[in-house]
Amino acid sequence: MFIHLRCHSAYSLCQGAIKIKNFPVLCETNHIPAVAITDLNNLFGAMEFSIKCTEKGIQPIIGCTVHVRHNDDNYPLILLCTSKEGYKNLSHLVTRAYTYEKLAYQTVTLEDIWACQQGLICLSGYEKGLIGKALLKNKAEDAYALAREFSKHFKNRFYLEICRHGLKDQNNLEAPYLQLALDLNIPLVATNEVYFSKQDMFEAHDALRCIAEGKHIVDPDRTHLNDQYYFKSSEEMEALFDDLPEAIKHTVTIAKRCQFFLKPSKPQLPPYPHKLSEKDLLRKNAKAGLTKRFKEGEISKDRHQQYLERLNYELQIIETMGFPGYFLIVADFIGWANAQDIPVGPGRGSGAGSVVAWALTITGMDPIQYGLLFERFLNPERVSMPDFDIDFCQDRRDEVIAYVRQKYGDARVAHIITFGTLQTKGVLRDVGRVLSMPYIFVDQIVRTIPFHVTSVQEALETVPEFAAFHAEDETVQKLVSIASQLEGLYRHASTHAAGVVIGGCDLQDIVPLYREEDSSIFSTQFSMKYVEMAGLLKFDFLGLKTLTVVHDAVQLIQKVS
Repeated sequence: MFIHLRCHSAYSLCQGAIKIKNFPVLCETNHIPAVAITDLNNLFGAMEFSIKCTEKGIQPIIGCTVHVRHNDDNYPLILLCTSKEGYKNLSHLVTRAYTYEKLAYQTVTLEDIWACQQGLICLSGYEKGLIGKALLKNKAEDAYALAREFSKHFKNRFYLEICRHGLKDQNNLEAPYLQLALDLNIPLVATNEVYFSKQDMFEAHDALRCIAEGKHIVDPDRTHLNDQYYFKSSEEMEALFDDLPEAIKHTVTIAKRCQFFLKPSKPQLPPYPHKLSEKDLLRKNAKAGLTKRFKEGEISKDRHQQYLERLNYELQIIETMGFPGYFLIVADFIGWANAQDIPVGPGRGSGAGSVVAWALTITGMDPIQYGLLFERFLNPERVSMPDFDIDFCQDRRDEVIAYVRQKYGDARVAHIITFGTLQTKGVLRDVGRVLSMPYIFVDQIVRTIPFHVTSVQEALETVPEFAAFHAEDETVQKLVSIASQLEGLYRHASTHAAGVVIGGCDLQDIVPLYREEDSSIFSTQFSMKYVEMAGLLKFDFLGLKTLTVVHDAVQLIQKVS
């Protein structure tokens, strides 16, 4: 039996061409009980991968291909988690890669690796790795020294990886590499670096790499793979390494050692700093706030009891569900924004149905007066995370986020990542460019597709003009075939417009962090859905231009009046 230990998903942006949901299917089809994800310098898909695999009874192995900076160059190294400690160390390593000055890739140093090696299995990277490159350059002494160094730090968790994709460097390296493994008694493990699911997807994957590099298929000076980087069956790999059966056997050994995977967690709210307990403080502030609302508003005294009963009812639910801290945190940064004369919206969405929120000035509308239901916001019979949609002046929203970072610490506050995808019209244009098709012709084809059509296949089935182009021209058939295979893959990472998470500990201990170029603020490497599954609570800091315009108009009126 063979286990794939080096797979790139679509989260290896514009490199991997396999969507996370397809890995369990590939494993089931090929009767492989476990699989590892090792995307390039990120753990974007770790939570999603864990969930999708375990749902289908496939063992997920969490890993990453990190690039190590050494002697002014960078080399891939594959790290796989054997435990929670290993995941935490890998999370710190991957985050660390985004704190250094960027080279061709985000990189770490060997010193970083040694400091975070506990709980991790290391694969050498074969012909592209440090040891393999040294041997290819006839620097055997350096290769042996590096292999001893890795063995010293990782002990029995270091494997010399060997691949057979039919490349010249791989063939030239094999003899001295096997000799090194024999001389130093380091175990070999066979891998097949996977970028696409089936062999016949090679052409589409080649086009994807051209899209990433801004090249054309016919360009001679671009990076090339071959059609061997697909998800091979166990039988194919056993036949490929029939002379090294122990290298196949070690894939199963490693899979058995990598039992850790991510599971959905309960929310981990940061503690609200105060001498009173969060429960007592929330009750105190809410009752004081409601009393103030009574004094400021036009609520008759005979109705006060109705508001107090609603307040107590809501507080009981909030306390039972464990969210007093959430209300205190939101009320705190809204109170700070108001004190700084930063315009804040009156509240919208289901949160506007809370009397507690109204009493704390999180929202500005009386929910009882307008008949708004608290149960739409929090309901003990349908456990869900509370979520206030809070609007701030577009020009000063960042000041509020800066306040939160200062209060809770930069290590505990981050934005949320989002991913842009190759969508129907865009992927057709991109593929047309890499195939060197005339822009005007491709544009003419794309313009036949209405905005409501959401896939290339749907366009073929529902748009006669598009189908006619496809039927009459072989070049268009090739364009459509490739585009339909790449559609929906991730193109780039960016930052969620409003979502911010605040953790009760260093966020790196829960999720790895990502940083865009020229940005000083980190984002979580998990998207919104999966960052909440990891136990982090999302806070929405929405920038609303209308608030800015109204505020500026009031300022101008005051000046001239």
